[in-house]
Amino acid sequence: MVLLRRVLGDSLRAQRLTQQRTLREVSGAARVSLGYLSEVERGQKEASSELLASICDALGVRLSDVLRDVTDTLSVAEQLPEGVLEPVGPGGRVVGEVPTARVGTGHVVAAA
Repeated sequence: MVLLRRVLGDSLRAQRLTQQRTLREVSGAARVSLGYLSEVERGQKEASSELLASICDALGVRLSDVLRDVTDTLSVAEQLPEGVLEPVGPGGRVVGEVPTARVGTGHVVAAA
């Protein structure tokens, strides 16, 4: 099962890394603790809509664009057999040994 909080966190992290910004920079701009932002990015915490808006504002991205990315990833995941979607680990390494093709910004899906 794909968890919304994980896909959302992956998308936020991808946005931050694309901008080459640190957790500290974004957490300061979003006025959220560095530890909490890290947990949101890792999919360990459910972010409120207010917090998501603040993080997106700090990143200079529209919440609707982040949610669109998340929706696209979830849409693909829902069409796959259970267990096929594998998260990307630290440094972009794929967790597991599944042949892969990138979907969205934060997850990897087994290639057909």
